[in-house]
Amino acid sequence: MPRAWQMLNTSLFEIFKVGIGPSSSHTVGPMRAAGQFVRGLNNKGVLSQTKRVKVNLYGSLALTGKGHGTDKAVLLGLCGELPESVDPDRIELQLAETRRNLALSLLGQHRIFYDEERDLLFCKEQVLPKHSNGMRFTGFDETGRQLSEDTYYSIGGGFVVTDQDETIASNVISVPFPFANAAELLELAERENLPIWKILLENEKVAHAEEEITSYIERIWCTMRECIHRGLRTEGILPGGLKVRRRAPGLAQKLEREGQNDPLHAMDWVNVYAMAVNEENAAGGRVVTAPTNGAAGVIPAVAHYYETFIDSASKEGLFRFFLTAAAIGILYKENASISGAEVGCQGEVGVACSMAAGGLAAALGASVQQIEYAAEIGMEHNLGMTCDPIGGLVQIPCIERNAMGAVKAINACRIAMLENGEHKVSLDDIIKTMYETGRDMQSRYKETSLAGLASLNIIEC
Repeated sequence: MPRAWQMLNTSLFEIFKVGIGPSSSHTVGPMRAAGQFVRGLNNKGVLSQTKRVKVNLYGSLALTGKGHGTDKAVLLGLCGELPESVDPDRIELQLAETRRNLALSLLGQHRIFYDEERDLLFCKEQVLPKHSNGMRFTGFDETGRQLSEDTYYSIGGGFVVTDQDETIASNVISVPFPFANAAELLELAERENLPIWKILLENEKVAHAEEEITSYIERIWCTMRECIHRGLRTEGILPGGLKVRRRAPGLAQKLEREGQNDPLHAMDWVNVYAMAVNEENAAGGRVVTAPTNGAAGVIPAVAHYYETFIDSASKEGLFRFFLTAAAIGILYKENASISGAEVGCQGEVGVACSMAAGGLAAALGASVQQIEYAAEIGMEHNLGMTCDPIGGLVQIPCIERNAMGAVKAINACRIAMLENGEHKVSLDDIIKTMYETGRDMQSRYKETSLAGLASLNIIEC
């Protein structure tokens, strides 16, 4: 009897996305939403009639949008730029030209007058009903008549939904091995005698050829590795006013000078790898959402640890790593949240730590039960983590927090693999607990820069 094919909403191609820093929810998401809006104007045949586009940002986007580059992302998106293809080295030049000329080229083809003070509004006292990261785009003709209006929510990891809950560019597909939670995933693995990575691979093959999946994972890993290397060699001060110095290059040089006598030498490098990525992210560089930009350093650091310090490391092991990590990320995306503005940083660094722990266990040949245990440990010890960036910048505590998350992921994997996989708290339990904890968390601690570390009186220069 043939197996019934059912639906699964989120793909590996969405959990890991190439974009730019500093934030997937505040930079990548708004850029995608702005692009979607102007493409909608074009599809409706009213782009050439549009003379004004007004953008209202609400909630967390309004409160920390300046520090997260939301204003820049919106302008770039209206011009037709995409997070995965925009050139980070040209962004400031492009924005300077736009602001100097008070003009935007919608979709790169229709030029309009644009006054940011009038048309890009930060509504700090208002929150839209469905999510803290809300934004509304309105297009007008030369008489002031409204041509189109759409509301979007940036729900974390670069994912954007409309007011009607339609995910932009998401592929809802029928798959041979659907799973709604970790229990179903484990039951599938046991019944079908398949590892987690293989289950996700077979599901992905419904929409993509296996060669395309392999190529995409290679592209993701190549982008992550290039980001690490850029971060290790780029010195200077991060933008934004806090005058935070890039530390990864100096730390790497120190580790190279001191050699490998310290038994925790590998962990020192994991810290540096993660910091290198998140310093690049803070500078607006090219990163991979994993599952978010704010947590972009955890998975690359753990993968690079595997490739560099594990003697048995292989290309196949990295393949298992990313597919397994993606499956775990899907569980969080579908059953909880990966948005710091919704559940705090436990939904960003916590989820990345859980994904990396399970992915590393898979790469090392762990059992399905050990993988689930590693992922559970990774989140259990990140529960309650707030999202409180100082100055609204993805710098303090975000950069070091990624280093801590990466080391914690490796330790979670090691603990799980010393056991047989038996444990009291399931991954489903911890995902549910994380979500409920996030809902109970005061909004001041969820990417608003109104409390926690963000409320410290640190002088910005």
